[in-house]
Amino acid sequence: MNKIHDSLQRQGLVRPQNGRILGGVCAGLGRRFDIDPWPARVLFVAGLMLLPGSQLLIYPLLWILMPAQASATAAN
Repeated sequence: MNKIHDSLQRQGLVRPQNGRILGGVCAGLGRRFDIDPWPARVLFVAGLMLLPGSQLLIYPLLWILMPAQASATAAN
């Protein structure tokens, strides 16, 4: 699991401590792709609507795989 966290951290995919609503996944994706959190949330939900039921799998999976910002900065 540490290899996955390290890889995602190097790519800039971390869940921030500030600006998160539930787990910080969409806020982290927004930061990674240089967009505000709210448009990132809207795009994430719109994308999940294309594949019904995928939100039950994708969001929790990203929540588990994306390291939190505190642990990402503590590792440095």
